[in-house]
Amino acid sequence: GWAKSSGIPVGPGRGSGAGSVVSWALEITDLDPLRFGLLFERFLNPERVSMPDFDIDFCQDRRDEVIQHVQAQYGALQVAQIITFGKLQARAVLRDVGRVLGMPYGQVDRLCKLVPNNPASPVSLQQAIDGEPRLMEAREQETGVSQLIDIGLRLEGLYRHASTHAAGVVIGDRPLDELVPLYRDPRSSMPVTQFNMKDVEKVGLVKFDFLGLKTLTVIDRALGLIKLRGPTIELSSIPLDD
Repeated sequence: GWAKSSGIPVGPGRGSGAGSVVSWALEITDLDPLRFGLLFERFLNPERVSMPDFDIDFCQDRRDEVIQHVQAQYGALQVAQIITFGKLQARAVLRDVGRVLGMPYGQVDRLCKLVPNNPASPVSLQQAIDGEPRLMEAREQETGVSQLIDIGLRLEGLYRHASTHAAGVVIGDRPLDELVPLYRDPRSSMPVTQFNMKDVEKVGLVKFDFLGLKTLTVIDRALGLIKLRGPTIELSSIPLDD
């Protein structure tokens, strides 16, 4: 409600929360789930273990304003973002190990490029070796490559670094340092939990996903440019089948 009244573009509804008629009645979402036949059971059912939650899209450029408002509303000590851990995947582990072993950059880069790069479905180092004869050949014939791959296979999958979850925010009923360990990300103006999104739920906190969506930013700017020429368009009034 605050974001909409402040002129911040908000998505009509995302994920399981859009299936709740109560969320529509409270104007959390803009979609009538009965009209569109959405499933309430995705949001809440007797077999669900975790708390139901809402994923809400905000204009990418103004997402920080929403989080600052939440801090002002509930208290700066009771609101935090959530940590996420980056794992060593096939290409990264080869680059890191190659650097430590002092191998030539060009050689390591050539080997890395033999590993398929598919972020949607990452390939493990072993799968890359099995599917790429040139990797197997380099392992057998080139100096140091066998050691590089053997160490890489052992290290692959280990956590490499910590960063801040792109969307997750937790709100507590008391100062969060009484519930979870916190740390200060140098790139963030607010504290970050040292528990990941699964572990914060285990200690009783509810995770909110405030997603910054570039699409909403583009649409908002387009509407602003159209308004300069005269007509004012209300996005919510445009039929979904237009």
